[in-house]
Amino acid sequence: MIVLVLALLGAVVGGTLAKKRKGGRLDILQYAVIYAMIFAVVGLFITIIVHRMAV
Repeated sequence: MIVLVLALLGAVVGGTLAKKRKGGRLDILQYAVIYAMIFAVVGLFITIIVHRMAV
């Protein structure tokens, strides 16, 4: 759940950042995908840490 939420948050942040920098449609898409991937990896590590602490 954390991974999905952070991936969506990353896509929004990346798209907004590219739009703010006056990027084209493909620039916005690229930023959204890359930020979603980065945030998803961070969310994965957070999920692993939380799971390890619960056990």
